[in-house]
Amino acid sequence: MNYSDLFRATLPETALEVAALAVLVFDLGFLRKAALQTRVAVASLLGVAGCIVAIWGVYAAGNAGFCVNDGLLLTAGGITSAAQIGILVLTALTLLLLVEERFTKHAGEYVAVVLMAAAGGLIISAAQDLLVIFIGLELLSLGLYILTAFAKKSGKSAEAAIKYYLFGGMSAAFLLFGFSYLYGLTGSTSLQEIYYAVGRAGSAPLVYVAWILIVAGLGFKVAAVPFHLWAPDTYEGAPAPAAAFIASVSKVASFTLLINVCVNVFNVGAFEGQRDAIIRWLHAYYATGARLGGVLLIVAAASMVVGNLAALAQSSVRRLLAYSAIAHAGYMLLGVAVRASNFDAFNQGDSILAFYRSQMVSANAVLYYILTYGLTTIGAFGVVSVVERATGSDRLDSFLGLHKRNPLLAAVLLVLFLSLAGIPPLVGFWAKFNLFAAVLNVGAGPVPFALVALAIAMSAVSLYYYLQVLKRAYVMHAADESPIKAGPISTLVLVAIAAAVVLMGCFPSLLQDWIASFYS
Repeated sequence: MNYSDLFRATLPETALEVAALAVLVFDLGFLRKAALQTRVAVASLLGVAGCIVAIWGVYAAGNAGFCVNDGLLLTAGGITSAAQIGILVLTALTLLLLVEERFTKHAGEYVAVVLMAAAGGLIISAAQDLLVIFIGLELLSLGLYILTAFAKKSGKSAEAAIKYYLFGGMSAAFLLFGFSYLYGLTGSTSLQEIYYAVGRAGSAPLVYVAWILIVAGLGFKVAAVPFHLWAPDTYEGAPAPAAAFIASVSKVASFTLLINVCVNVFNVGAFEGQRDAIIRWLHAYYATGARLGGVLLIVAAASMVVGNLAALAQSSVRRLLAYSAIAHAGYMLLGVAVRASNFDAFNQGDSILAFYRSQMVSANAVLYYILTYGLTTIGAFGVVSVVERATGSDRLDSFLGLHKRNPLLAAVLLVLFLSLAGIPPLVGFWAKFNLFAAVLNVGAGPVPFALVALAIAMSAVSLYYYLQVLKRAYVMHAADESPIKAGPISTLVLVAIAAAVVLMGCFPSLLQDWIASFYS
């Protein structure tokens, strides 16, 4: 094992761990007797600095992954690097929103846990081995359980953390069982070796069992139906910055893992000279994958329907955002589940690499969607946090008359919720447009068309419950119209997020070109 290569491949994770240690040293060593406001600000800014250094580490690592005995453990470049930078940017934003929060006196510990959980997300995004995937998932998950329970004076926070932990433990068991079956069938923990073995041997009954168990485990991470029961309580009970972190960073990492598991099926460069062999392998692999992908399609459809319909009945904006997240997970699962089913490009054509790139269209669309969704959701939770601090509640009626009580905050809420609903020219519209177009281009037959039609219909349903919040903010009047004040840092961050949503909506190629730059 070359430890210098390992260090280079894990530079971003190392930067976050060093930053977490620095936060603890400063907070517990030098600022022990300082004012809570000072401690929170210093811890948050040190965490943001760690994220900036980690972003440099992603660029410094380049496209060099890490292999042991010709087995790929960690990948780099492409979707992995783009997702890792997205995770780091979203983590930094949640830390900036923490500066004006006062739900805990343990500022250093909170920021350290956030950074370590983010490091787990980075590992998940790059993992190409079952053992590495499980280690990264556990590092991320344990951090999320702790963050959910960090508001020690809140009974809802404790209840949410217990539910999250119990469901998380069950999902980890399902995932580990699925991984163990794959290892028993193929004799390897490497994703690529597992793909080759499944493609060569065809689909044994245990492959389907393993796949269903893995879908159950990963479905919990992305809050997909029927593995979503933890999400509403967690989103409602967790501190607002923690809920924003769970709704954004955790989703980016988990969907990147799903893309790696379901879409990045093989290293085409190694087979470019073995055209006939790889074509036979692809036919066998996709024959199995088409049946396995059907499980994800069912989960996607259920998530879209249940998430949107359940959101209609919510009186808590946090729970509304939770069910909205379930629905958005369904949209994104479409891009992961739909697979190409014809191989005419081989007969006409040019190269296996060209075919592989066509398969990555849906993967890039999913990444575009989850990055923009994560950014928008952090802003939404930031607005909810400000209103909650002022009114003591996140109920719909807490937003009454917001356009008079804080016009800037109401404008941010308008931009973010309309983007979540997919209204042009905001970035949420382009995220859905790109994803649905990719599903129709990559998928064949009536099923992808029917699912996209369902997704569009459910998006229309989602507009209703987003407008219920905006109706209270802009149309209805509050009995108490005293101003709602947001701190300068929160205001700056929320305005910057709203501006980014508008800018990327007006110029959608900005993010698309940035993602594409990692493939060069």
